[in-house]
Amino acid sequence: MQEEEKIKKVAVVGLGVIGDLVLTMLRLHGMEVVGIDSREVKSIVPARKGDVTDEKFLLACLEDCDAVVSCLPYHLTQHVVDAALEKEIHYFDATEDVEITNLIRERAKTSKGVMIPQCGLAPGFIGIVAAHLAQGFSEIDSIKMRVGALPQNPSGKLSYAVNWSVEGLVNEYIEDCDIIKEGKPQKIASLGLLEPLRINGSEYEAFTTSGGLGTMTETYQDLAKNLDYKSIRYPGHCEMITFLLDELQMRDKRWELMKILKDALPPCEQDKVLVYASVTGRRKKESETETVEFVKEYGPKTINGRPYKAIAWTTAAAIVSALQLVDLGYLPKNGFIKQEEIPYDQFIWTEYGKLFSEEEK
Repeated sequence: MQEEEKIKKVAVVGLGVIGDLVLTMLRLHGMEVVGIDSREVKSIVPARKGDVTDEKFLLACLEDCDAVVSCLPYHLTQHVVDAALEKEIHYFDATEDVEITNLIRERAKTSKGVMIPQCGLAPGFIGIVAAHLAQGFSEIDSIKMRVGALPQNPSGKLSYAVNWSVEGLVNEYIEDCDIIKEGKPQKIASLGLLEPLRINGSEYEAFTTSGGLGTMTETYQDLAKNLDYKSIRYPGHCEMITFLLDELQMRDKRWELMKILKDALPPCEQDKVLVYASVTGRRKKESETETVEFVKEYGPKTINGRPYKAIAWTTAAAIVSALQLVDLGYLPKNGFIKQEEIPYDQFIWTEYGKLFSEEEK
């Protein structure tokens, strides 16, 4: 690989917990980093403060950068996408929003750099895992993808803590979901297909939420008979959220609902991330049906001397690993890349992808 093709300088837009950790990981990896936020923030490098929706400000911040990572809420992401396209540099984010992802895909048709949205946990890592499990199957009856970011010690009827973007949380509860059912791609409502789930002896529930499977329905529409993604929660959560959205008529008042949830369910330090994926099918036509599974529970981790919640480091590590794979030449350097196109074996070989295989319970 030519030296000039390497990613040397990266801008990170949005320096919340995850954005700041992405910045830290990239700097520890030896890259030059630039932090950008609309607020005054403390970071490992001086951060530039300004209006992240202002084109001139963003373009000035991206000067001499080879890549940009957006850690902004989904409704602000387009500004960074357009700036990356203008600067002809690589683009990464962890959005779960389907509309924004479709916009990025359209922009990628003329991009000089690579554009990889949905690089977080779900969508992101869960798609990489599911595609890895599906390898070698000639007939796939079902692909199940389940992810939960939960408090270790829940309280209250919702048994939840908002440890990540409240904008993303409400968005995934309200928007429709893509699934494949009996070989046909279709859209269904969120908070549906409720099922009990037991992981490591503990009881949970899982139900459909928007965006978590990314582009998987398109990739597997002719390969899998059934495919869906569900969020994992403690039992009773789905019923309470449905009550808020429907009986209290909060579905059309998402910004009010965000404030309610943010105030009522503050972040907790002791969290856990559950990742469950399974593929059921046959290796050959004459083979018996079999199921392969991936089941992991991740807890908080200390990185560079600072403790981080499980949801923070799993999301940040997934983003940085995708960027490293592009830098190392294992992924294309232009156009749109789906998460399921990222090889699992190469992903967990990267500096921060290794964390997903080291942290097993």
